[in-house]
Amino acid sequence: MDLNTVTEVVRRPLDRPGANWREGDAWLAGGTWLFSVEQPRLRRLVDLTALGWDSLVPGRTGLDIGATCTIRDLHSFACPHDWTAGTLFTKSCEAFLSSFKVWNSATVGGNICLSLPAGPMITLTVALEARYELWAPDGSTRTVDALDFVTGDHQNVLRRGEILRRIEIPAHALRKRTAYRRFTLTRLGRSTVFLVGTRTPGTSDLLLTVTAGTTRPVRMAFDAMPDSSTLRRSIDAVPDGLWFADPNGTPDHRRHLTKHFAEEIRRELLAGDLP
Repeated sequence: MDLNTVTEVVRRPLDRPGANWREGDAWLAGGTWLFSVEQPRLRRLVDLTALGWDSLVPGRTGLDIGATCTIRDLHSFACPHDWTAGTLFTKSCEAFLSSFKVWNSATVGGNICLSLPAGPMITLTVALEARYELWAPDGSTRTVDALDFVTGDHQNVLRRGEILRRIEIPAHALRKRTAYRRFTLTRLGRSTVFLVGTRTPGTSDLLLTVTAGTTRPVRMAFDAMPDSSTLRRSIDAVPDGLWFADPNGTPDHRRHLTKHFAEEIRRELLAGDLP
């Protein structure tokens, strides 16, 4: 879509993006959402791709994902063999309601900062206990837990002119066993619910992440694998106002699906204990 209110595109932003931030600005990376709807308040686009941030940097402490990493690059990333949770990269990328053309342009950071309930990069990074590095216009940085970044439908903790620079996924989370469940009304539709369970090898813990069905991510942590009734009670404890409502599902429908799939995840992760 043509953005006919935009009068300037800054192709080579300063090393300190946001230093000259003003009302009517928007960050431009993939632009797949930005150019899909009218943006009447915008006057200037600041292109981040010229900064040349590394897309994927694996290391001893985990994986750093640059905010401008494309979905295509993340999907094709070959994880080290001991990063068993790396299968979630593929599953989360394939949860996008998009074509291959969008994959080639859409970015991990863009999906996170859009902060929609069904954002699969939010699901992935919250489930893998990531932290986000944020850059402010004055040159300062801060780090926030992925769980705390999204605060509601299309809402997050970013301040004026602030930008997501990188996503840091710790190695211990990448070595966990995982199970996931996702429901859509149509085969290639937007997620109605998207759940991920992780379990630390050699323990009986459970970390359950609930997204898409709620307006912001919800995490349930158990030191030992809960029984069915305990898990159901934890889901019932999610405040009514957090369950999302849109044409893909009512809050009651999403709560029901969450209970059903959470129990499947619990049983799948428990199955690893069987001889």
